[in-house]
Amino acid sequence: MFPPLINRGTPRAHITQQSAATPEAKLAPVVHYTFLLIGLSLLVFVLHKLDGILLPLLFAALLATLLLPLVSRLEQWRWPRILAILVAVLLLVGGIAGLIALFGSQILDLRAELPLLKQKLLVFFDQGQQWLHNRFGTEVMSKDELINTSVKSAKKSAGGFVGTTLSMTAGVLSVLTLVPIYIFCLLYYRDHMRQFMFRFVAPDKRTTVLHMMDSIQTVVQAYIQGLLTVIVIVSVLNAAGLLLLGVKFAVFFAIFASVLAVIPYIGIMVGATIPALVTLVETGSPSKAAGVVGVFCVVQFLEGNFITPLITGSKVSINPMAAIVALILGGELWGTAGMILSIPLVAVLKVVFDANKTTEPWGFLLGGVTDGEETTKDKSDDKLSFMGKAWRMIKRM
Repeated sequence: MFPPLINRGTPRAHITQQSAATPEAKLAPVVHYTFLLIGLSLLVFVLHKLDGILLPLLFAALLATLLLPLVSRLEQWRWPRILAILVAVLLLVGGIAGLIALFGSQILDLRAELPLLKQKLLVFFDQGQQWLHNRFGTEVMSKDELINTSVKSAKKSAGGFVGTTLSMTAGVLSVLTLVPIYIFCLLYYRDHMRQFMFRFVAPDKRTTVLHMMDSIQTVVQAYIQGLLTVIVIVSVLNAAGLLLLGVKFAVFFAIFASVLAVIPYIGIMVGATIPALVTLVETGSPSKAAGVVGVFCVVQFLEGNFITPLITGSKVSINPMAAIVALILGGELWGTAGMILSIPLVAVLKVVFDANKTTEPWGFLLGGVTDGEETTKDKSDDKLSFMGKAWRMIKRM
């Protein structure tokens, strides 16, 4: 092939400028989004396949972030880093062991009451069937038939349940073994990992990246500490209300409901339904069961309107829709562990998104309504009376 002919009268500088001004080829939007979907699919596949490695690391990263202020304070007191990390990890393990012991004793007491609860539940079942039969003429099912049906269904799923239980037990034991080791390594090598990240950044931008990392770390620490503080306060309030009503296993149900209260809307329903049903079966008093539900509703109202805004403020606010979608996706991806990690990970993602201008819209999408601009109010509404506003609403309909 011969080289292209160049006009002798055209300067080379002019030719270079023309070639530089030629627009670059861009991918079509369909191709761009196709590659994006393929990348997301591969990411989900890798996250699912590497759950045994990623789950302990994620739990360790969140707990290490929680323990970092304590370790830094001990290091400021001239403690060796290794000793400070060991003390922090031992305190964490001791706290978790105390919670497990408290839950274990409550669960054993509840298990001892299960035969009596079963008998009372069958009595309520017969009474309910008789009421339905007298009111609507439905067919009455005998207790023996109900028990036989339950036993048959239990036998069918027994093998899968045993296998799932064994696999979950092995997974929990492996996580409990690896998480303290990962926490120690993340806290001990935190300066080395920060220097590793700096090597991907130009020297003139390292100060900006350092400030961004510090702000992300501060907000994430505040969110996790605030979340744990809210859980403790809600647990105390729930336990006080249930103890005043004389509910059995009040401490267990209080902590159980306070942890579930992190899930918007769904958590309070599940957390209040189980103790209300147990109280109804135990005492046979619908008013007392309604009192249990009332206690949880009042505490949930206080938590949503006063406790959480006062403690966490506007540092990280996740809207309920994003939280529910994150719980569903986390459960589908990693099961129960994914549901536990979903809310903190979404909070971390929101902080990271807000720190970058290009991803700030995604942080806005995950945040609450108060994070954005408020809807402007029509000033003419202040001049209208109650009847005038009602008439305007009717006309709009």
